[in-house]
Amino acid sequence: MHKPPLLTYFKLICVALFWGGTFIAGHIVAKEIPHMIAAAGRFLVACVLLLLLAWRMEGGLPKLNRQQIHATFALGATGIFLYNICFFAALERMPAGRSALFVALNPIVTALVMAMLFNEKLGFKKWLGIAIAFVGAAIVITRGDLLGAAADISHSIGTGELFMFSAVCAWAAYTILGRHALKGLSPIAATTYASLWGLLLLSLGAVFQLPQLDRSHLSMPVLASIAYLGVFGTVIGFVWYYEGVKKIGPARTAVFNNLVPVFGISFSALLLGEPILTSMVIGGLLVITGVSLTNR
Repeated sequence: MHKPPLLTYFKLICVALFWGGTFIAGHIVAKEIPHMIAAAGRFLVACVLLLLLAWRMEGGLPKLNRQQIHATFALGATGIFLYNICFFAALERMPAGRSALFVALNPIVTALVMAMLFNEKLGFKKWLGIAIAFVGAAIVITRGDLLGAAADISHSIGTGELFMFSAVCAWAAYTILGRHALKGLSPIAATTYASLWGLLLLSLGAVFQLPQLDRSHLSMPVLASIAYLGVFGTVIGFVWYYEGVKKIGPARTAVFNNLVPVFGISFSALLLGEPILTSMVIGGLLVITGVSLTNR
C-alpha cells in the first residue's frame, strides 16, 4: 500500500499560496511602474530561471519545427503578453482580492470555449457547475447588489473588471492552445519558449513606456515584488504544479487551484488592508463550488 504523497500535496498548497500572493505583488507593482515594463521585468527573471531549469532537467531546449514555432508564439502572445497586460491593468484599478476571485473562473471560461469551438460535450453536472460559478461571480462583481446592477450595469462593472475578465479569456486561450496545438514538447520546453516569445513582445512594448518610468518608484518593495512574480509566481509555481500533475494526476491537482482566491483574499486583507465583504465570501464560495463541480 502506497503512502499518501504528502510532500506533493504540501507543494501544491504552496503553489496556490504563491499564486494567491501574485495579486498582492502585482498590485504593488501596478501602482508604481508602467505595466509592460513590470511584466517584462517579471518574465526576464522567469526566463533566466526557466532556461537554467531546461538545461539542467532536459539538457537544453529542443529545436522547434514550423508548427511548434507558431504554437509557442501563440502561447506567448496569449498567456504571457495579453494576460499580463490585462492582469497589471486590472490590479491598478481594482482591489487585489476581487481580482483573485475573477481568476477562479478560468476553468469555467475554458470549458465554455471548448464546448463552443471544439464541440466538447458538457453534461448536466458541468452546466450546473458553470451556472453556480457565474452566479457567484455576479455576486462578487456587483458586491451583492444584483438588482441594482441589472438597472445600471456600469455601476458594478468598471474598467478594472473588464481588464480582469480579458485576462481570464487570455488564459483560457493559453490553456486550450497548450492542449491542442503542442506536440512533442515537454511542459518545461513549451513554457520556456512561450515565456521567451512573451518577453520579446513585452519588451517591444516596454521600450515605448520607458519615458513614463519614474526611476524613483523602483523601490525595494517594487523590485522584490517583480522578483517574487518571476521566481515564485512563475517558475517554482509552474514546476511544482506539473510535478503534482505527474504524481497525482491533472484532476486532483486542479482542485488545489480553488485555494488561489482564498489566499489572494486573505493576503489582500492582511497585507493591503482591503476589506473582506460578505458578498465576496458568499460569491467566492459559490464560484469554488461551481468550479469543483465542473472539474469533476
